[in-house]
Amino acid sequence: MADDITNETAQTVAAGQLRAFVERIERLEEDKKAISEDIKEVYAEMKANGFDTKAVRTIVRLRKKDQAERQEEEAMIDLYKAALGMT
Repeated sequence: MADDITNETAQTVAAGQLRAFVERIERLEEDKKAISEDIKEVYAEMKANGFDTKAVRTIVRLRKKDQAERQEEEAMIDLYKAALGMT
């Protein structure tokens, strides 16, 4: 009988923890959606002000990388461009 109560308590606690995790994820997903919409608005504003948003997206992506990673990527692109006769 004591084992049944302990097992039920453990299941209740586990279910509560699971529910809490799922609810946290759901709140974070809502936050992520809101932030994504904010970013879209900034890009739309940039475009309306004459900026090339494709170039800006590339700059943002490159700024996330460290200097060595950027140099390695640029070297690989240069190598591929040379192999394709683009330089």
